Amino acid sequence: MECRQRHGDDAGASSAARHGMLGRLGVLVIAATSAVGLLAATAAQASTISVGSVLPPGSVAAEFKQVETFFNTALPEKGANLTSPVSGAIVRWRIQDPEGGPFYLRVLRPNGSGGYMAVGTSNPVTPAAGGGLQTFTANLPVKAGDLIGVDPTNTTDKIGIAEVPGASYGFIFPPPFDGATVAPSGTVAGQEVELSAEVQPAPAITAVAPESGSVTGGTSITITGTDLASASAVKFGSVPATSFKVESETQITAIAPPSATVGSVDVTATTLAGTSPLVRGDRFFYEGCLVPKLKGKKVKAGKKALGRADCKVGTIKRRKGKHAKVIKQNPKPGKVLAPGTKVNLTVGK
Repeated sequence: MECRQRHGDDAGASSAARHGMLGRLGVLVIAATSAVGLLAATAAQASTISVGSVLPPGSVAAEFKQVETFFNTALPEKGANLTSPVSGAIVRWRIQDPEGGPFYLRVLRPNGSGGYMAVGTSNPVTPAAGGGLQTFTANLPVKAGDLIGVDPTNTTDKIGIAEVPGASYGFIFPPPFDGATVAPSGTVAGQEVELSAEVQPAPAITAVAPESGSVTGGTSITITGTDLASASAVKFGSVPATSFKVESETQITAIAPPSATVGSVDVTATTLAGTSPLVRGDRFFYEGCLVPKLKGKKVKAGKKALGRADCKVGTIKRRKGKHAKVIKQNPKPGKVLAPGTKVNLTVGK
């Protein structure tokens, strides 16, 4: 496809002119409000945080002119987040007055030197006829500080552009490959792209109660944290919970699975936005009787060893002989059993 000349002979100066589409169109169109592709509500709907334009009511559907990436670089409106304030996943995105397509949502990560790394692209979406505000679902990872952009498929594709004092947007031609870091091809002042997204923050766990339970499993614990709604998995270390129930955005009830070892594990929750990071407050301690090796120990020393291992002394069978020591035990050493399990001893010479 032959590239379009930006504007006359001066490509640099003409970039803004080519993208200053609203002035040439001369009128503002009040946007219709129709939503397409909304996610179904659930009993424990996850909260989301908006990033991108606040979608002001006046806009004009303007052509891209080239297959390139549009992204906002300044959003002066109150409540607008130019970059994502949290890490998580984009679950929905919206564009005003789209025509043509398919379109792609793009995640851009500033490199601190004026460039942007393309870190992810959504599946293609095609808007319904009639324009207006249209919503699409997604599952696109994003980190705090990332921006969002939009790519068309054709030069004649359109998107809503609004005139907003103090706003600006940039463009990258051609759209970058994921993993590439590029500088913007130019920027346009006084206008913004009518593009926004909803970010579901990654879950976080702050506490579990009770903090311990038997290695046999079955302990019911309450997990407290943030952004826990729509959790798809809860694990104790690497082992899935026997069962769990999302109570609210801040609470999950879970049943601890059995454990093959005594000690602490991290409890984690996973949603489509990611897995909760490991913190001190998510630790759960598995209590149990780790049967020690008692053979050759005197009875007194054997009893102390059992106590330290959270085991108890069972029956003691004595054989005749002086200076008796443990010659046999049941259960055998190394077994991991419920706390307080009794260990039977046979002592003799």
